[in-house]
Amino acid sequence: MKSFFTKFFFWLRAIWYSPVLLCFLLTDVKEIIKLDVERWQAVLNLPKRPIFLQILGLFKDAPEFRNIYYFRILKGNIVGRIMRYIVKIFYPPFPLLFISDACNIGPGLFIQHGFSTMILADIGSNCWINQQVTIGVKDTTGHPQIGNNVRITAGAKVIGNIKLGDNVVVGANAVVVKDVPSDCVVGGVPARIIKKEGQRV
Repeated sequence: MKSFFTKFFFWLRAIWYSPVLLCFLLTDVKEIIKLDVERWQAVLNLPKRPIFLQILGLFKDAPEFRNIYYFRILKGNIVGRIMRYIVKIFYPPFPLLFISDACNIGPGLFIQHGFSTMILADIGSNCWINQQVTIGVKDTTGHPQIGNNVRITAGAKVIGNIKLGDNVVVGANAVVVKDVPSDCVVGGVPARIIKKEGQRV
């Protein structure tokens, strides 16, 4: 009986959220959305489902995913963008997570607890961002350039026209204002390299 009710409510919620799929059906950026969904499925250890059901499940259970979804749709064709504006009225994004329209973000962005997080940067693939993170400009010189497989943990700040290489980990509450080479762990205020290629510095 419990299994029946679980399935019943899953499908009921899926029907409720189904209009968000119109954006996906109409856009021309389906492939990058699929890669995002696969990343979230892997990180959250979700059961394998068809792409449509996975999107609906993420809309229901992971509000931060909504912001990424709408960001992707915005980068697509005009038909998808128009539908996005309509759908957002009924299924609003997570209100405390801001992703600038000026960003260029590779596939697989995962945002864990997006509370009070702001993102203005060019970001590679499979980046992981935690809560209360600020990534953005300090003046008119430009915004950060962030590589692949970078993790920016809770409360960290990445500010200015700087570059973070691939496989960088930014420690909690660190303030990064200078370039960071690949394969490093940084922490502190201002941030300094703590580990490089697995070796303590």
